[in-house]
Amino acid sequence: MAEPLPLFPLRAVLFPDGLVGLKVFEARYLDLVARCLREGTGFGIVCLQQGRETGTAAQGVKLERVGVTVRLDEVDADGPGLLRVRGTGLERFRLAATPEQQADGLWTCEVEEIAADALRAPGEAMQPTVQALQEAIHKLDEQGHQPFAEPYRFDDAGWVANRWCELLPVPLAAKQKLMELEDPVIRLSIVDGYLRDKSIVIG
Repeated sequence: MAEPLPLFPLRAVLFPDGLVGLKVFEARYLDLVARCLREGTGFGIVCLQQGRETGTAAQGVKLERVGVTVRLDEVDADGPGLLRVRGTGLERFRLAATPEQQADGLWTCEVEEIAADALRAPGEAMQPTVQALQEAIHKLDEQGHQPFAEPYRFDDAGWVANRWCELLPVPLAAKQKLMELEDPVIRLSIVDGYLRDKSIVIG
C-alpha cells in the first residue's frame, strides 16, 4: 500500500500545470519541505473548506476531497525559519480515507490518483476564448507577470480551461467544482459561457 500523502491545506484551488508560490514558516511544513528535497518527493495541495491554515488544532478543519500533487521547483531561504517555495501542480488525487493530523500538526491521507485530462482540442466555437487567453497572457507579460509555465498549450482544452480558472475571480467552491470535472471540454465550455456572460469574450 502506498504511503499516505502529506497535505498542505490552502484557501486556494490548485490546477494541474498551475504554478504555486508558498511562504513556509511553520515547523511541520519546514520539515515537510526538507523531507521532500531529501527524498525527491512532493506533497498534495488541497483546498481548505473550513477552518484555519495555520496552527495545529484540528477543530473545525474541513478539507475538499480532491486536490493536486505538487512538484517542488525552487526552494529559497527568505530569512531565519522562513522558506520561499515555488512548485508546479501535477496530477489530481481524491482522498481515499479520512485525513489524519499527526502529532506535529501535519495532515496526511491515503489518496487515489485521478487520470489526467484527455488531450482534446478546443472546438471552433471556443476559439474566441482561446484567443482571449493568448491576449491576456501577452498583456500580463508586458506588465512583467508570467503566471503560467511554458510551453503554452492552446491546442489543449483542459490546459486552456485551467488557466482561465486560475485568472477568473470566481468563488473557491466554483473553482473546486471546475477542477474536479473529468471532461476538459465541458470545463472549457463552462468557462466560455462565463466569459461571454461577462462580455470578456464576444463572438
